[in-house]
Order: sequence, then structure tokens, then C-alpha cells
Amino acid sequence: MSNTAVHKASISFITDFKEITKIRLAMSVVLSAIAGYFLGADTINFVTLLLLTIGGYFMVGASNAYNQIIEKDLDILMNRTRNRPIPSGRMSVQTAFIIASIFTALGLGILYIINPTTALFGAVSIFLYVSVYTPLKTKTPLSVFVGAIPGAIPFMMGWVAATDDFSIEPGTLFMIQFFWQFPHFWALGWWLYDDYKRGGFFMLPTGKRDQKTAIQIVLYTIWTIIASLIPALGVTGDLYLTPISGILIAIIGSGMLYYAIMLYRKRDEKTAKSLMFASVSYITLLQIIYVGDKLIRTWI
Repeated sequence: MSNTAVHKASISFITDFKEITKIRLAMSVVLSAIAGYFLGADTINFVTLLLLTIGGYFMVGASNAYNQIIEKDLDILMNRTRNRPIPSGRMSVQTAFIIASIFTALGLGILYIINPTTALFGAVSIFLYVSVYTPLKTKTPLSVFVGAIPGAIPFMMGWVAATDDFSIEPGTLFMIQFFWQFPHFWALGWWLYDDYKRGGFFMLPTGKRDQKTAIQIVLYTIWTIIASLIPALGVTGDLYLTPISGILIAIIGSGMLYYAIMLYRKRDEKTAKSLMFASVSYITLLQIIYVGDKLIRTWI
């Protein structure tokens, strides 16, 4: 084999490696955990922060690899997934399983070095995502409820990594991201409804792009905003939000709610796509506001 062929094969494997672990999604989840860490830490321990980043990536990467192994026969049916490493034939199931297993061992081991509680939540996240959420996606819309649990753990896990304690503060962070999962994934499910249908996935609460689904999206968006504002009331212990930051959260929340209401009115793919991106912007800006609020209060 020529050097050029070897080089191309190496690049292809790296690309497939990033795809099987969904590196962009994994890093967004890691950033959520880092935000939780900054909120919980009195002083920043950069070793712990590095361990959380690496362990968090391994944890999410393992879940994604297991997920693609289980759904390989369904992924080939959908336009957005048929070119993934396994259904395209570029990566074997055995190789993917080895990657997933190594990532699981390394991820949980690294998180355990931080503290056992953080590793426990990491293990719960992998188990629920792979063993419960993934099989349920083709069975019932309740899969989104189950999937919202591991999806909400990283934000909370960052706080636990900083404090080795689970109480009202990480519980509140969990609640915020838990409620947020519903309008986010239902908007995605609405937007890609036809593709999901080809794969046999039931993502929307009624199974249809109808008024009842749209109403639930609006309601869960409202609950997400309410949960996000609770720390501004001063009832969540060390997790506190100043009134000014509370107003900022309300403003970005009203933006997300606007798109949810528009989806209720229009019920089309374009608006669902807009809501999906608005939800991503909301949770990202929320975490920036929360962390920024704490840093400003600390400096003052």
C-alpha cells in the first residue's frame, strides 16, 4: 500500500472515530459539565477540571458508540444516519464495541478519581442511555422522558465533581436541563419526522405533528423557563442568581417561547428547526449567564 493510501486510511479512521463517538455532541455535553463545575467550585482545581473534561468525553463517547451499534440496522434506513461508520460498512461492530468498552472503562475510572459519586452518575447515565432509552426509541414516545435523565446528568455532575455532594443545588441544575430536553428533542423530532419514521422511531409525545404535541412543547418550554428562574428566588442554597441575571434568563427564555408558540401556530418543519436551534442557544446562554453571574459576584 502506498504512503498516500495509508494516509487516506488514517484520516478516514480518525473521521469515523469522531463520528462513532459523536465528538461535537460529546464536547457540548462536556461544556455543560464544566459549567456545573464552575458553579459548584469555591476554587478552581485545574486537575479536576481536566479529569472531568476527559472523563466526560469518554462517558458520552461510549454511550454514542453503543447506541450506533444497537441501531446499526435502523440507521441505514434514515438519510441523516445511513453514512455513519457502521451502516456504511467503514467500521465493524467489533471495532465499535472495542472503542465503546475502552471508553466506558476509562471514563468511569477517570470520573472515579474525581470522586465516587461523580463516577456513579456517569455509570447511571451510560446505563440509562444505552440499556433503556435506546431500545425504547422504537417502542414508545416515553423514550424521550427516559432519555432526558442521562441528558440532564452532565450539568448536575459538574457540581458534584466540584463538591462531592448531591443536594438541592445540583438537583436544580438537573431539573433545568431535564425540562429543557423535551422542547429540544420534540422540535428535532418534528423537524426530522419523516426521517425518524423511516427508522421506526417514536419521538413525538402523540406520535404525530399535531396540536397536542405542539401544546406540550409550549408547556415544557414554560416549565423550563420557570425552573431556570428558581435560583433567582434564593431558595436553592449556594446556587444563586441575581435579579439582573434572572431578567436576562427571562429574556432569552421569551425568545425560545416565541418559537414554541410559532410552532403551535404554524406546525411546519421550518419553525420546528428554528425552535430546535433556539433551544440550543437558550441552554448555552443560560449556562454562560449562570457562570458569569457567579464570577461577577465573586469578584465584587
